[in-house]
Amino acid sequence: MIRRLLFLFDPEKVHHFIMTFLRVCHRLPGFGGLLKMLYCLEDPRLERNVLGLTFKNPVGLAAGFDKDAEATDVFSDFGFGFIEIGTLTPEPQPGNPKPRLFRLKKDEALINRMGFNNKGVVKAADRLKKRKSDILVGGNIGKNKVTSNENAAGDYLKAFEVLFDHVDYFVLNVSSPNTPNLRALQEKEPLKDLLRRIQAKNHSMNHPKPVLLKIAPDLTDRQLDDIIEIVETLKLDGVVATNTTIGRENLKTGKEEVERMGAGGLSGKPLRGRSTEVIRYLKQHAKRDFPIIGVGGIGDPADALEKLEAGATLIQIYTGFIYQGPGFIKKINRAILQSRS
Repeated sequence: MIRRLLFLFDPEKVHHFIMTFLRVCHRLPGFGGLLKMLYCLEDPRLERNVLGLTFKNPVGLAAGFDKDAEATDVFSDFGFGFIEIGTLTPEPQPGNPKPRLFRLKKDEALINRMGFNNKGVVKAADRLKKRKSDILVGGNIGKNKVTSNENAAGDYLKAFEVLFDHVDYFVLNVSSPNTPNLRALQEKEPLKDLLRRIQAKNHSMNHPKPVLLKIAPDLTDRQLDDIIEIVETLKLDGVVATNTTIGRENLKTGKEEVERMGAGGLSGKPLRGRSTEVIRYLKQHAKRDFPIIGVGGIGDPADALEKLEAGATLIQIYTGFIYQGPGFIKKINRAILQSRS
């Protein structure tokens, strides 16, 4: 009933309202404990040791929901095993013109062209210093819109350095369709150059952090082979598969309505099949077994199990969380336990 009411309003305004509401309520005595009682499922059988880290369960919140690390403690109380903040850029930026977020209710999907709107990596780092929960946090980083691809590595390095002491792992986002020319960084040579520089900086630190690469679902098999080679050659710690898609195939929403929404990345149930295909391809063709965080189209617990069976080590939800509500994490974790019994 609450979802139906909220869905009557602009999706971006609803998101900001919900985030503010949760942050305010979380300051009230007992609110966090109530959330835990309602939504958390704790069981040692759900723990995963991945990337040298111990995840209390394999269900994470995907990047894009809590871009600026404003509510990590709140989402910990909802039962997530980890939270990925961002995408964060070195300098604050407003993102693309509004409206830029659209619901496809018939498809349980979203189209967004947010464009890395965020308040900058420094403010996010300041918030992370003050967090009280011990939930694992990943830092998803990207380049500013005004930065050319030739200078992109500098942006990634700046964000990496600022966040280094405040996150548990990093994800390099080179696959958003909403920043001009960003996906060109997924091509083999530009990507290798970027990752070499990040890895050099990482290994110059006393305790290097896991570094993963977030890839698009729209890559060809040849491009996926290049990704596998790069991950293996440069000894990356893993891959996040996948980001949103620029495709618009097999939608229940009418073609004219979709065209009115315009450009942007499609997320939600229509992405499920392709995202799982990418996970399975990486798992089957990689010579070295590296962790894969599976994300894209998880709309019910069966979709989550499908990702894990295809080869994902951990999973993340975003659009499914919006459509299914906060009880979704608990349902997935319960299904994982039942599948293991």
